[in-house]
Amino acid sequence: MYIQTGVAQLVEHWSPKPGVGSSSLSSRASITRPSLNYRRKKMINYIKESVEELKNQVSWPSRQESSSLMVTVAVFSILFALLTWGVDSVFSRLIQVYFSLIK
Repeated sequence: MYIQTGVAQLVEHWSPKPGVGSSSLSSRASITRPSLNYRRKKMINYIKESVEELKNQVSWPSRQESSSLMVTVAVFSILFALLTWGVDSVFSRLIQVYFSLIK
């Protein structure tokens, strides 16, 4: 078992009385970590539950629905890219005109 010392070990308790120069350290804090075997079992259990949920509780779209959604996303991505390029070109040209007028 691994024992880690926490910040509480460094805390000192100072006397509220003026002129008293000593302090007492707090007791050693310890944090226990779960064993490797326990963590491994939890991870395997998590993976099994995730696979089970993907099989039984997730509704997957049909191949035809997936294809139509993919085409929709591709078309809108291209349109958005063209729109971004157009706006960037306009602003670039405006900045060039502005700086040519300043000279």
